[in-house]
Amino acid sequence: MAKAKAKAKDGGKQIRLTLLRSRFGRTPGHAQCAQGLGLRNRHQTVEVKDTPENRGMIEKIRYMLQVEEA
Repeated sequence: MAKAKAKAKDGGKQIRLTLLRSRFGRTPGHAQCAQGLGLRNRHQTVEVKDTPENRGMIEKIRYMLQVEEA
């Protein structure tokens, strides 16, 4: 319940990310980007704020992700 209030209170745009390909066997920078976005397991979905920093990490590993505007 507290998370829902925090999201509504924040008011910022959110991006829904799903990790489709494994982090293992990738270059260290790509694996770190996935970890930085909060993605640990395949088919895990997270919502992150739409910031330039997050957009940069998403662009770097776009081939591993499914991206949806939330």
